[in-house]
Amino acid sequence: MSLTAASNSTTSDFPARLRDVAAAVETRLEALLSQPHGHQSVIFEAARYAALGGGKRLRPFLTVETARMLGGPLDQALSVGCALECLHVYSLVHDDLPCMDDDDLRRGKPTVHRAYDDAIAVLAGDALLTRSFGILGEVDLPADIRVKLVAELAVSGGMSGMIGGQVVDITVAEGERDEALITDLQAMKTGALIDFAVRAGGYVAGASETELAALSAYARDMGLAFQIQDDILDVTGDAETVGKAVGKDADLGKATFVSILGLEGARHRAKELGEQAKNRLEPWNKDAQTLRDTVDFVLERQH
Repeated sequence: MSLTAASNSTTSDFPARLRDVAAAVETRLEALLSQPHGHQSVIFEAARYAALGGGKRLRPFLTVETARMLGGPLDQALSVGCALECLHVYSLVHDDLPCMDDDDLRRGKPTVHRAYDDAIAVLAGDALLTRSFGILGEVDLPADIRVKLVAELAVSGGMSGMIGGQVVDITVAEGERDEALITDLQAMKTGALIDFAVRAGGYVAGASETELAALSAYARDMGLAFQIQDDILDVTGDAETVGKAVGKDADLGKATFVSILGLEGARHRAKELGEQAKNRLEPWNKDAQTLRDTVDFVLERQH
């Protein structure tokens, strides 16, 4: 499936555009992840089980739409977005393991360790992580851009990014958590990959350092709003709609934005961040409408 290069959209176009990019991501991932073969066929099968057939594909959507806004090549942006999606899915597979969150449901189907076993789930996550960097190395972009993408994805997904945030989440006592700590934690655990998604679209399109700084500010605000909405859904959602277990944070006595700010306080903070994120896009005027619509989608989503 190919993506059109049209740069502008209206709010009514947003759901269709989101579906189109998600479908394109699915098709591209289908091609990028090998079909099961050989004595190790189960690992190909498990990786494809994890990565295909579900998810909002928000991160690759942000990469594609940022590149589109800036007039960059969409095919390359799609491949970069798929590399990011592989890394994101690996993190979900590992987060769901019994030694982490011990979840049985992800994207509306059994988690990988339930569909297979713990060892295959660990290896499937490892395989997707490794493949993400392989995909970036294969993208038809100038070598210096590919190097920047590889380096930034390593940081965003590593000890100062997503993994660092997960470590804080499982090691810092609940009694030591306040709004500032949870904000820092989520900036690493969730926000770092959203920041990369937007910056990657900028790199693909040849964005300037000034543009990249504005895009990062947008991504940081939206990433935090995304996590607050996740905390809200853990309280107000149901497993069938959300596609994963809900209510676990409260059951575990876990400090979240909702437990600290209250439900209405969390909603107000998310809305405030959403408006702030939209304001970051002023340099692009109407060309940024899809990225503004993405903020509304994040705040209004039910799964």
